[in-house]
Amino acid sequence: MSNTQVDLTYEQFISTAIEAINTEISALSLLTEQIDDRFAQACDIILACKGRVVVTGMGKSGLIGRKIAATFASTGTPAFFMHPGEAGHGDLGMLVKGDVLLAISNSGESDEIKMLLPVVKRLNIPLISISRDKRGMLPHAADIVLTLGKSQEACPLNLAPTSSTTATLALGDALAVALVHARNFTSEDFALSHPAGALGRQLLTRVEDLMHTKSEYLPLIHQDEPLQEALFTMSAGRLGMTVVTDDNDKVVGVFTDGDLRRGLEKGIDLKTPMRELMVSNPRHVNKTMRASDALSVMNESGISQLLIIDENNCLEAIITVHDLLQAGVK
Repeated sequence: MSNTQVDLTYEQFISTAIEAINTEISALSLLTEQIDDRFAQACDIILACKGRVVVTGMGKSGLIGRKIAATFASTGTPAFFMHPGEAGHGDLGMLVKGDVLLAISNSGESDEIKMLLPVVKRLNIPLISISRDKRGMLPHAADIVLTLGKSQEACPLNLAPTSSTTATLALGDALAVALVHARNFTSEDFALSHPAGALGRQLLTRVEDLMHTKSEYLPLIHQDEPLQEALFTMSAGRLGMTVVTDDNDKVVGVFTDGDLRRGLEKGIDLKTPMRELMVSNPRHVNKTMRASDALSVMNESGISQLLIIDENNCLEAIITVHDLLQAGVK
């Protein structure tokens, strides 16, 4: 390796970057010219797959293949990556009848993938290849050949995979997007495979996952009890409110910290019964409601708590804005 370093100006760094990006844009433009019935046929094969899409590739193609497999898996197409070198030493057992093999090799001549082809043929597994052109052993053996076009690499030596890997990644994304449309894949479906992400929390978390239930202490007070007793109930409940009930334990109102502050400003008597202080017809929601929707109800209504009431109009649970925000709901 030469130790001679070229001192580039900022302008030269910037122009080099722009040239590299434009070279890769040209590769993507060339890729669009390659999309034809073969692409649609590849989609049909994947949609008909009863097993998994097994993606394989060596070197930089393998790195891109991992991302393609991950995108498939998170958008409704069961998939995983299989290293072709490891496959030749036992991991090929991952591949079973009913699967589809998506093999990536820019040259179409990856030795590691070549070794797998006899077994793939014996198992009668559909083979989709991604390569520069239709030449090479891999495209020759494939049921469907997806080509990238012979583009110039962004590397000044035209050696390091740059434009070709960008095109491969884009083609993989195009397959995934087409399959999303074909499967009528929804944001709710996407959330199921992303429970730890922000979208997963927004779409999967329900009120019942966060609410305070009867197994905990719920602040309840009879409508004939005085405010003085309500203060003790509110303090013990630590939810910033108490629920007011009638003789049959049915919910008739609520009384919150905000109501208390406003009452004290007016010089309210601590012996005043709750029926005279409570807010009637309190807002309540179904426990199966999305937590994000419950937060919207709170924001729109200017309140910090919501009740969950059963079919007998009795209190089942309480959820607060603090519960929602603490869980990362937005």
